[in-house]
Amino acid sequence: MMSNVLPKLTVVITAHNEEERLPSCLAHVAFADEIIVLCDKCIDKTEEIASAAGARTLVGSWVMEGERRNYALSQVSGDWVLEVDADEHVSEELAREIRDVIAVSTFGYHDLPVDNYVGTRLVRYGWGSSFGKSAYGGIFRAGGKHWGPQRVHPAVTFKGEKGPRLSHPVRHYVDRNISDMIKRLDSYSTARAADLRDSGKIGSFGNNIRRLFSRFIRCYVGRKGYREGGIGFLIALFAGLFPVISYIKAKYEEN
Repeated sequence: MMSNVLPKLTVVITAHNEEERLPSCLAHVAFADEIIVLCDKCIDKTEEIASAAGARTLVGSWVMEGERRNYALSQVSGDWVLEVDADEHVSEELAREIRDVIAVSTFGYHDLPVDNYVGTRLVRYGWGSSFGKSAYGGIFRAGGKHWGPQRVHPAVTFKGEKGPRLSHPVRHYVDRNISDMIKRLDSYSTARAADLRDSGKIGSFGNNIRRLFSRFIRCYVGRKGYREGGIGFLIALFAGLFPVISYIKAKYEEN
């Protein structure tokens, strides 16, 4: 006999100094039964803003992105989890779809499509290869998602069978402008270099040069980044440069 009790939904947001973007993110997930905001090394008003909005806050300091995300996920009380970042918004249409899906789903997790913005411009094409996402496993049963022990782009594993992708996208405000894109390439490659040094396998210059071209072609041609003009070219270029710069930093910079 099927239960009439609706499943409880927890939203999890991990944040580092997100006082500017967090209020809007929180407003767009107010439909959830529980909101958890993990405040990682925050020195601004992130924790205060989250608490004022009724969210449960977790405060600490983590080196690895995977570790902080896993800790936040271990604290949920809901049956299902929606994981978003502070630069992401959930529309009313997506909120209704999430509620409808989790009420009947027999699967372990579902992918959410993503609309990525640079500033106010919707950029549909070219994302991927560690410099953007077109979809991700953002809705899953509690205890069903585990992040790997990396600083940047941790590996993800899920329990259970993957269900159909939802139809309404998360709005992801990736970068404010091109300068932010450049800063993100710098910060991501620095974190990736540390992961490479920790692994003891930083690779070779030649192999990463080959990856530069293959990743550029995949994003610019295969994923149709050319349709976005100069922005699409930069996305493909940065996706290709990411492993090369990470390798050079790992080899030549001090820990």
